[in-house]
Amino acid sequence: MTDWRREAARDNARWCDLMCRAHGLAGAFTDLAWTSPVRTPPFYPDAVTLSPAATAADLLPHLDAGPGASIKDSFAALDLPGFDVLFEAQWIYRDAPGRTTTDWRVVRDEATLAEWERACGMKDLFLPPLLDEATIVHAPDLSSGAVLTATGRAVGVSNVFGDWAGVLAAAAELFPGRPLVGYESDPAPALRHGFTTTGPLRVWLRA
Repeated sequence: MTDWRREAARDNARWCDLMCRAHGLAGAFTDLAWTSPVRTPPFYPDAVTLSPAATAADLLPHLDAGPGASIKDSFAALDLPGFDVLFEAQWIYRDAPGRTTTDWRVVRDEATLAEWERACGMKDLFLPPLLDEATIVHAPDLSSGAVLTATGRAVGVSNVFGDWAGVLAAAAELFPGRPLVGYESDPAPALRHGFTTTGPLRVWLRA
C-alpha cells in the first residue's frame, strides 16, 4: 500500500527544490530530507523531512541554521531546540478525480505567469523557469488557480486560490487517473472536494 503522506512530502520537497532552482539556488536530497545550504525564497523552507526517522542532526549541518531558518517537519516528529512552531497543517490525499469538461488553462508564457502571480497575491516569486517542470493552471478570468507537480505516483496540488472544483477538473484533464496530494493549514475546503487528511506536519522557524 502506498504511503501517501510520504508521497506528498517527497512531491512537496521536489516543488521546493524547483522553486529554489528557479531562483538560482541548489538544494540536495538524501533518503531522509531535502535541504538548501542557503536561505530559500520567501515562504519556502530551508529543509523538508522525507522520513519520520530524520533528526535535527540530519538537517542542521546542511543548512544555514541561523535566525530565519525554517524546517518543514513532514511527520511532526522533530525535536528542534531553539526553533518555534510557525504553523501546523495536514497532508491531504484524494483518489483520482473523474474526467469532466473544463475551460481552465495552463500558463505557457512569462506574461501570463506574471498575471497569475498577481492574481494569487505574490510578486517576484514565481519565475519563468518554473514552467519547464511545473504545471501552473488557472480559470480563464484568473479568479482561481493552482500549481500541479507530477513528480511521482500522485500529482501535487499547491498554491490553490479560488475554486477547488476547477483545480480538480484541470488535474483530471491534464493527469487522468492520477491521485492528488498536498497539504493545507485549513484543510476544510479540500475535504469538501473529496480529499482526506493523512497526517500532520509542522513548520519550524528560528527567531
